[in-house]
Order: sequence, then structure tokens, then C-alpha cells
Amino acid sequence: MATSYARSATFTLTDARYVGAKVGADLRQLNSLYGNPTLASIDKYTEEIALLLKDGYLDTVDFGFRDVGSNAWKLRLRYRATTGGQLVDSRPGRLPASIDVVGLSFYSYLTYSPSFHRLITAEQARFKESLPVTRTGAAAPTANAGVSQTGHGYARNGAGVDRDVYQAF
Repeated sequence: MATSYARSATFTLTDARYVGAKVGADLRQLNSLYGNPTLASIDKYTEEIALLLKDGYLDTVDFGFRDVGSNAWKLRLRYRATTGGQLVDSRPGRLPASIDVVGLSFYSYLTYSPSFHRLITAEQARFKESLPVTRTGAAAPTANAGVSQTGHGYARNGAGVDRDVYQAF
């Protein structure tokens, strides 16, 4: 289910980049633990998140390792855009350090907010072209039997992301 959020009128690109940088710190820890994502791609992902957050166009973005054959996550970090309410600004990190990802590919999957979907097709295309990451349509990977850990997030000036870490059994 996609949820929309109303970003604060004072939520700036600097605020969005602060949140993106915290996600980037998680991705750097993934790189340190598992060898992916590449450091060059992390910079692109964090800027993509910042630009989407600033304009209210991010719903969720997932990063992790999946089995290509079954399209199922083994380890997934999900970030969901949020505003107001119970915003949390945690320290990055505290990711699982012993997941067997040998033979699995690193993958990222993004969903856009209802605000983005209300744009006309030409505006959507123009915005997507301005992003540092080129994404193509694909089926969302599944999360079968496993465990999720919530309660972690990154926020500034009234907007941010909540993080969920899923590990398959």
C-alpha cells in the first residue's frame, strides 16, 4: 500500500541530503560487510533519495541481496518516507553482520509516492531523467518467511525515512 506524505514547507534539499547521507552510511556498512553496493553507486543512491524526498516523490526504497531465480530477498533494508508524528533520527548502522549472501545479487527497488503519480507523464519522465539512478520497471522482490526489525529512522526538519531490516530464514 502506497502512502503519501506532506513534506514541510521548510524541508529543504539540505535537509533531504542529511537524511540521504544517513541512508548512505547504512549502505557503506553493507559494502563493508558484504562487498556491495559499490561506493560509487552509494553516492548516486543517496542523491536520488534526497531529490525524491525533497519533492515528496519517494514512497519506499529497498536495498539488499536477493536470489535472482526466485526474486526473493535474503537481506533487505527498506526505507519508507514519512513526516510528522513519531519521527526518529537514529544513528546509522546496527545491521546484521552474518547473513550468507554468497551467490546472491545486490539489488535496489523503489516505489514512488502518490504525489509523483499525480504528475502528468511528461513531468514524471522529466523528473526521472534528472535523477542520478536510472531505474526500469520490474516486479518487486518478495519477502517470504523471515524476521523484520523496525523502529529505526532518519529525519530532519519534519520529514525523513523509517527503516525496516528484513532477514529471510
